[in-house]
Amino acid sequence: MTPIQFILLSGLLFTALYFYVRFRNRVADVLLLLVFFATATVFILFPDWSNIVAHKLGVGRGADLVFYLCIVLFVFVVLKLYSRIRKLEQLLTELIREKTIEEAEKQD
Repeated sequence: MTPIQFILLSGLLFTALYFYVRFRNRVADVLLLLVFFATATVFILFPDWSNIVAHKLGVGRGADLVFYLCIVLFVFVVLKLYSRIRKLEQLLTELIREKTIEEAEKQD
């Protein structure tokens, strides 16, 4: 297993565990976002570093490394949005149920 495979699988495992436990700490979200922005800033300011890191991880080019990491970030964002939508759907269902029960009691 190459180092990049280990990193990408670890990222996906972290994402899966994050949503399995439903860890909703805003501080953790902000810290994760800061890590991604810091990494992006370093790769933008020093583009040769992405090639160096990519070669050490077993990836051919720095652009490919960035692309692979973006895939992991995209999966994380999609799962986060999906969990939010599910939460809103459950809340809406509860509100409609309560409203329907109230209206049924008024008719009796």
